[in-house]
Amino acid sequence: MSTKIAFVASKRPEAQNALKTMVMRYGQCDEQDADVIVALGGDGCMLDTLRRRFDDPRPVYGMNQGTIGFLMNDYREEKLVERLDRAERAVIYPLKMRVKTTNGEVETRLAINEVSMLRQTSQTAKLKITIDGRVRMASLSCDGVLVATPAGSTAYNLSAHGPILPIGANLLALTPISPFRPRRWRGALLRHDANVEIDVSTPDLRPVAASADNQEVRHAESVIVTEERSKPLVMLFDEGHALEERILQEQFAH
Repeated sequence: MSTKIAFVASKRPEAQNALKTMVMRYGQCDEQDADVIVALGGDGCMLDTLRRRFDDPRPVYGMNQGTIGFLMNDYREEKLVERLDRAERAVIYPLKMRVKTTNGEVETRLAINEVSMLRQTSQTAKLKITIDGRVRMASLSCDGVLVATPAGSTAYNLSAHGPILPIGANLLALTPISPFRPRRWRGALLRHDANVEIDVSTPDLRPVAASADNQEVRHAESVIVTEERSKPLVMLFDEGHALEERILQEQFAH
């Protein structure tokens, strides 16, 4: 039985050209009828495609037509079906961000890479961090803080000097962004099922925005972050280039 493929692409010209080429060669199927989704673009395209799979866990196979392409496979037009048949699966789980804003509204978003909180003005953010109901840091002065998944640990988290997490580690990274007080705190490793609550100490004087990947909610008063185990996402990678191997390689990059 033939593999039914739905191709999607970013707006980049090279991705759009690749889309036309691959559709002509392999045909096109609606996403809801496909066996696999093939995303053409960069990591942003991959994340956007995965977000559409929260309630429909079809596997996604990325082909790099962007810049870095950490989550993507190499772009080649030949033998795509064979590559899909031999591909290795990586199952990841998103984070659920529940934000209460200063006007009393509550908004929920899902994040694949990280949930982050960042100051909205030139003033330092002042935050309180509670883990599983116990206050672990009563006052953190910083530009912000983030909670990263293993899949997202090589993205913004790494740029903020957070640790790289193996896919199967069942851990989350809690990483400060430009901490001022306490100066020596570099973050923490948490169990994947931890309940992380971050409160903004003076939200009116020092406003803070909360983001689930690129989905921003401004004027946050408090944020609760938990793993959403009920919405697994499946990514496919070429043999020998699985996500776990890429993350391991990243730890030895220089």
